[in-house]
Amino acid sequence: MTAAPTRHQLFSPARVAAIASNTLLELVRLKVFYFMLLFALLIIGSAAFVVKFTFQEQFQVLKDVSLGAMSIFTWLLAVLSTAVLLPKDIEDRTLYTILAKPVPRFEYLLGKLLGVLTLLLIASVLMSALFAGVLAYRESLAIADARRGTPDDQLADALAAIRASTFQVNLLAGIVLIYLKAGLCASFTLLLSTFASSTIFTIMVSVVVYFIGNVEAVARDAWLGEATVGSLTKIFLALVALVFPDLQLFNVVDDIAAGAALPLAIFAKTAALGVIYIVVYFLGGYFLFQSKEL
Repeated sequence: MTAAPTRHQLFSPARVAAIASNTLLELVRLKVFYFMLLFALLIIGSAAFVVKFTFQEQFQVLKDVSLGAMSIFTWLLAVLSTAVLLPKDIEDRTLYTILAKPVPRFEYLLGKLLGVLTLLLIASVLMSALFAGVLAYRESLAIADARRGTPDDQLADALAAIRASTFQVNLLAGIVLIYLKAGLCASFTLLLSTFASSTIFTIMVSVVVYFIGNVEAVARDAWLGEATVGSLTKIFLALVALVFPDLQLFNVVDDIAAGAALPLAIFAKTAALGVIYIVVYFLGGYFLFQSKEL
């Protein structure tokens, strides 16, 4: 009697989780991760030793430097780590072994993306923890200075002002948006790597797209503000807006560092847009990868 053939699930979360965990382990072994993480941590840590400013200025500089370092590092980590995934698996022939299991290409690509997103999440949590520690350190110094040099009748107000300048809920919202922007860039880089001829090409195009995304809103407003804008220009701008993400929407670091409030509706809209971009770019990459001859 012959055994019945084994039936495979159309979609297996366990297979996706296994690919994601293996991807995370591969990325953690990359030496560039440790050098870049150390660099980012040093930048954030150095903000604890700002020169003599008022405490409001000290906290604003600290937030500017720290959030800026987190934004740049997570973007670089997203692009560099994602760009090497598929070429490395093809070169090592790991990809052919995995797909021969059989593992659907959708699960393989989803596992790769989730591995990168997990790496970005770990890096964001580590930097956020250091950021919080530096804020607490600066707050303790500011409180000690206030207790020494502030009259008793003004001390309560001074301490309240220091605590209000130190931690704000907007900081958490800003970190979430920084993470989503990095995830968006990772998803787009994964899309590129499904058809790119080399890792260098993928990285270069990702960098170009990043800069386009940051100036897209300014250029669009400038062009649309002209009285002679024609229909073709508007169609072109619409296509650019569909293909390239408006990364300027995620650049809230300066406003948050200055203490500006980030409305919940704007945060929710921006976060949802980031998730949509991640999903759309991933699906685009999957359709390209599905038709790719291996």
